[in-house]
Amino acid sequence: MTDAPPPARTPNRVQSFEAVVEHVIPEAQGAVTLELFAPHAPPYKAGQFLTVDPHQFGALAGMARYLEQQKGKKELVRAYSLCSAPHEKRLAFTIKEEPFVPGETPYPPLLSPLLVHAASAGLVLTVTGFSGTYVLPDDVDARADTVLHLVAGSGSVPNFSVLKHDLQVGNRLRHVFVYANRTHQDVIYRTALDALARRHPERVRVVHLLTREPEAGRHGPDYRHARLSLELLRELVPEPSRTFALVCGPGVTLFQRKAALAAGTQAAPRFIEHAVELLGALGLDRKQIRQESYG
Repeated sequence: MTDAPPPARTPNRVQSFEAVVEHVIPEAQGAVTLELFAPHAPPYKAGQFLTVDPHQFGALAGMARYLEQQKGKKELVRAYSLCSAPHEKRLAFTIKEEPFVPGETPYPPLLSPLLVHAASAGLVLTVTGFSGTYVLPDDVDARADTVLHLVAGSGSVPNFSVLKHDLQVGNRLRHVFVYANRTHQDVIYRTALDALARRHPERVRVVHLLTREPEAGRHGPDYRHARLSLELLRELVPEPSRTFALVCGPGVTLFQRKAALAAGTQAAPRFIEHAVELLGALGLDRKQIRQESYG
């Protein structure tokens, strides 16, 4: 995912271990997957994340010290969701470079540009994992018939892991994967997601929302020039009471909240806030929704 501080940790014990990059897989514009050889990695659940400490990279030492001076505190570890699933042989996580936008982001990103543009096979990483509650409940098959994935940008990363693993373990859940991006070239796992939908037509539907492509339909019948809306959700989710939603994407940041407070306004909702509001209007209660934001 992006170069962001980690979400709140679970109380489960985590551990650090060494991993070697075996493959660097381009995914989309500014996004790569690092496939790792990590024989000592502990077990994990689909949807969890690992963390990487930027201080282990000598190339970042100067920038890290500069940012620490500007912020008045030590640089934190960065969290990246796993795109691999527990049944798969290799551990993998996806990184999307986070841009620096003056007036919108307080500081330039530290780690994601290095991992996206300079990581190569043979790179040795020390990572810590695994954490996070953004996973399907153990009793989800008793609570729901459909898992609704509402994701934007690199928010697809943990949901891709969840989708692959649930198809593997034999549950009969149906998955509706609604994925918002600006353009076709921005879609992470595009080929893999569309292949899963073709391979499991009775269990998987992937709907791509391309906000900046008026002719999105030329890419396929489930590519639309649209934004997430209540009308779309009503079309895709016939039984809200038997639906469990996983929502991941950009949310309002602390920096944006502080800026809005200083200006005497409210921070404008982003993807997460908009999606959760729509789910409430659809009829889902909070117990039917899990969310993870970044940005």
